[in-house]
Amino acid sequence: MDNIRIWKLIIGVVAVPVILIAGFYTMLLSAFSGGGKFYTPLVIVTTIALIIFIVMRLGNFVKPKIVYLVFGSLLSIGLLVVGGYEANKAYDRSFATLNDQGVDLKTYEPFAEATKAVKLAEPSTLLIKENPPKLDGATALYPLYAAFAQAVYPPNREYDLFNSPVISTNTANAYERLLRGESDIIFAAQPSERQLSEAKRLGMELKLTPIGREAFVFFVQVGNPVTGLSTKQIQGIYSGAITNWRELGGGSSAIRAFQRPENSGSQTMLQRFMMGNPLMKPPTQDVASGMGGMIAKTADYRNYPNAIGYSFLYFATEMVNNGEIRLLQVDGIAPDRNSVKNGAYPLAAEFYAVTTDSSHPQVQPFIQWILSEQGQWIVEQTGYSALAKGS
Repeated sequence: MDNIRIWKLIIGVVAVPVILIAGFYTMLLSAFSGGGKFYTPLVIVTTIALIIFIVMRLGNFVKPKIVYLVFGSLLSIGLLVVGGYEANKAYDRSFATLNDQGVDLKTYEPFAEATKAVKLAEPSTLLIKENPPKLDGATALYPLYAAFAQAVYPPNREYDLFNSPVISTNTANAYERLLRGESDIIFAAQPSERQLSEAKRLGMELKLTPIGREAFVFFVQVGNPVTGLSTKQIQGIYSGAITNWRELGGGSSAIRAFQRPENSGSQTMLQRFMMGNPLMKPPTQDVASGMGGMIAKTADYRNYPNAIGYSFLYFATEMVNNGEIRLLQVDGIAPDRNSVKNGAYPLAAEFYAVTTDSSHPQVQPFIQWILSEQGQWIVEQTGYSALAKGS
C-alpha cells in the first residue's frame, strides 16, 4: 500500500510540472500565432483542469467514476466550444474583404510590358530627361500618376513599385514621406487634421493643387435590399444612432459599419462628411506586432450581408471589380462619372498633387503639365473626372 502511494506521489510530482511547462509553451505559441483572445485562455483553463484531474485522481479525494465523468463532460464541452469557434472563423473567411492589399499595382508600372497605365496617343509636351521628381501617393491614385510618369519621365529605366522615383505606399505613409523630404510630390485626398498639425509642427506648408475630381462612395453587399441612403441616414449609422437595417428599409439585422485606418484618405473624407458628428468606435481585429505581441487595428471591410463600407469610386469599381458589392445612391443620386462631372452627386471632391517648399526644378513644370490638356486627358482616360475648364 505504501509503495502505491509512493508511486502516485512520484507520478504527481513529475506530471504536474510537465503539464505546467507544456501549458506555458503552448500558451506562448498560441499568443504568437494570434490566438490571444480565445486559444490562450483556453490553454490556461485546460492546464488547470488537467492538474486538478491528476491531483483528484491520484489523491482519491473523489470516486474515480465521478472524476472521469466530470473530466469527460468538460472535455466534450471544450471540443464543442472549439468547434463552434472554428466554424465561426470559417464563416467569416467565406466573405470577401476589401482593402488595399487586394490590388496588384505592379500591373500599372510605367513603361512595363503590357502595363495598364494609360498612354498618350501623341508625344508629351513636357519631357523630363533626368532627375525626375520622386512621386508617392494613395493606392487608388497610383494608376493615374504612373500614367503621368509614363508620359513624361525618362523611358530608359525601370520604375519599380517599391524602389524608384514612382512608388506607392498609401495616403498616410505618403504624407509622412513628403514631410520627411523623401518625396517631391504625392497624389492624395486632402490631409487630415493630424497631418496638417504635423506639417505645422515641422514649420512646413502643404501646398494642395487640385488635379481632378472623384466620388466618395458607400457600398453594401450586393444582396442587401437597401439601394440608397440619405446623408443624414449615413451620418446616423456612423455616429451609432442607427444600428439596424430595418430602420432603413432593410431586413432586421444589426449594421456592421466598417471604417478605414486613421489618416487614410477615405477615413479623412468620412470625418469631414460627418460634419462634427462624433464617429462610433470602428470594428477592430487583432494583428501581430513586434516580438509576437498582438495589437488591435481597424478591421478591413468584410462583405457580410449586414455590412456597410466606403471608398472612392475608381478604387471600388475599377481596381476592385468583383461584383460582390453594390454602390449606394446618396440623397437619391447614384455615383458615376456623369453625376460627378455634372455636380449632381453630393459627395464628389477634388484630389490633389501635394507638395511642400521643394526646390526641385521640375516639380512646378510637371504639375503645370498635369493641369494641361494632355494631363487632364490622362485623368479622364484613367477613370477619374477632369477638372472643369477654367477651374
